[in-house]
Amino acid sequence: MKKLLLAAVLACGLAAPAQAAVVGFLGTNPTSGSGAFSNDPGAGAFTDQYTFQLIGAPQFFTVASATNNFASPSDFMAGFRGSVYRLFGAIGGGDDVLVLGPTLATANCDVDCQGFGGNAFLEAGSYYLQIEGIAGGTAGYGGTISVAAVPEIGTWMMLILGFAGIGALGMRKKLGGVRLA
Repeated sequence: MKKLLLAAVLACGLAAPAQAAVVGFLGTNPTSGSGAFSNDPGAGAFTDQYTFQLIGAPQFFTVASATNNFASPSDFMAGFRGSVYRLFGAIGGGDDVLVLGPTLATANCDVDCQGFGGNAFLEAGSYYLQIEGIAGGTAGYGGTISVAAVPEIGTWMMLILGFAGIGALGMRKKLGGVRLA
């Protein structure tokens, strides 16, 4: 009887960890419009992933916000946090590389709200945003991610040459150089 009781306790203890779930695909080079995400994980531990892909030049990646607005203290999320991983193989296969976070949510948006955000420069590739915590009651969360291309060196050089040209024209005019009619 004791062995049966011990086995039942161990089974319940092993069943408690959250199951990771790919909740959605946020697209390729997501914008603030296409990079919106939300979920109501229900009460208990959860680990949700949102996949996205970056193509082209390095991208400036931003988790603009991930918030949990709770109407009552029972909807608070303990350990509410987010991370971004570079995906190699299958999600959670042990070969993914952490590129941002984990960032723990704080009460930064209101009395009954907790949230987190962050940003990083990311190379082209496949990634996922992982959000996890222990949800109470009818807790839920939502937020957005977005990317913007980082200007290439050629773009910066053209900008600098343009400013230098404008400066040279201004200096020429100030020194009384040739006038254009």
